[in-house]
Amino acid sequence: MNPLKHVAIIMDGNGRWGLKYKNSRNEGHRAGLKTVEKIIKQSIKNKIKFLTLYAFSTENWKRPKKEVEFLFTLLENFLESKIDDLNKKNIRLKIIGTKNFTKKINKLIKLSEKKTYNNKRLQINLALNYGSKSEIINAFKLIKKENKNINIKTLDKYLQTKDIPDPDILIRTGNTKRLSNFLLWQIAYTEIFFEKKLWPAFNEVDYNKIIKNYKRIKRNFGNI
Repeated sequence: MNPLKHVAIIMDGNGRWGLKYKNSRNEGHRAGLKTVEKIIKQSIKNKIKFLTLYAFSTENWKRPKKEVEFLFTLLENFLESKIDDLNKKNIRLKIIGTKNFTKKINKLIKLSEKKTYNNKRLQINLALNYGSKSEIINAFKLIKKENKNINIKTLDKYLQTKDIPDPDILIRTGNTKRLSNFLLWQIAYTEIFFEKKLWPAFNEVDYNKIIKNYKRIKRNFGNI
């Protein structure tokens, strides 16, 4: 049975779900937050130590301004209303991505990361304004600046996911089969599961089914 430490998720389909069921993309994003809470609970039950959620990519800035503003309002509300609860549950929050948001959001992020820094039960890595290509390029720039030898171990240390094990599982909901510039370096040997359901419709049963299937997979890592 395969050990499971780290699950990464591309939470795709919020907007499509919202349009289909609520006639509003924003309502889909709101519903997606409820799914996040369910998956956090199940991750704890399954004793998973790291959960990485792709919340906002560097490409998502191309979306309509009102939708982007709504997404960051949701983020503000989440950080203000949920961080104490996460802290009580011994959950650490870490943001990966470029933190060039509003002063208020940057302050909330800094406070949330500081408040939960020592928590050990589960680490949630929230990918915000994140793009894997930029992450890799920036890592190489830092390596060059510090005149380090370029190798796998060195690059790992300069990525934003340093000290975090590579994902064992990558789940993408929304019936779309692509990686969308997410953790491209880190998922070299990750087991990938594409899920037809849109993110707000994804539930605990779906999640546990993927975990169960993962544990049965024979993982060779290039061996026989």
